[in-house]
Amino acid sequence: MVLTRLAGLGDIRHMGSGNIGATNVLRTGSKKIAALTLFLDGGKGALAVLLFAPESTGVAMLAGGSALLGHIFPIWLKFKGGKGVATALGILLAATFNVGALACLTWLIVAFFTRYSSLAALIAVALAPYFAWALDAPDTARLAVFIAPIVWIRHLENLRRLHTGDETKIGAPSSTDSPSSTDNHS
Repeated sequence: MVLTRLAGLGDIRHMGSGNIGATNVLRTGSKKIAALTLFLDGGKGALAVLLFAPESTGVAMLAGGSALLGHIFPIWLKFKGGKGVATALGILLAATFNVGALACLTWLIVAFFTRYSSLAALIAVALAPYFAWALDAPDTARLAVFIAPIVWIRHLENLRRLHTGDETKIGAPSSTDSPSSTDNHS
C-alpha cells in the first residue's frame, strides 16, 4: 500500500481486487513495485523468525505466526490486510530454508502451469507441513500446520471463484473494477 502511493500509483485498496498484496500490485502494471512488495512482505515474516531464532526456536515460531497474523489483520488498516502468502513463505524460508524453498518452488510451478496465484498459494501452503515432515523439521512442521489453514481461510472466496471458473489469472485484468467486491487474489 505504501509503495504504490510512493510510486504515484494511488491507494492499492482502490484498485483491482482491493487487496494490498503483490498480486494486486502487479495489476497496477508496475512489476518492480509488485516485486518489491513481495520481497518486503516475505522479509517481514523472515525477519520475525530470524530475530528470535538464536534465542529460542519456540519464540521464533511464535514471532513468525504473529507476523503472519499482523500482516493479515493490521490494526492501522482496520484489520483488513493481505492474504499472508508472501509473509508465510518468508516465515518458512527463515524457519527451515529448504521447506520454504520447496513451498516457493511449488508456488512457481503451479502458477506457471495454471496462471492462478491463489491456487498456487493454496497448494504451496498445504504441502509445506509435508515438506517439513519429510525434511525432519518438526518445529517448522508445526508452524506450517498453523499457517496453512489461516491462508486457506483468507482464500475462501478465491476457492469459490476457482470452482465456478471466475478466478482471475495472473497477468489478466481484474474481474472487478471495484474493491467493494471480495479480493480476487492472494
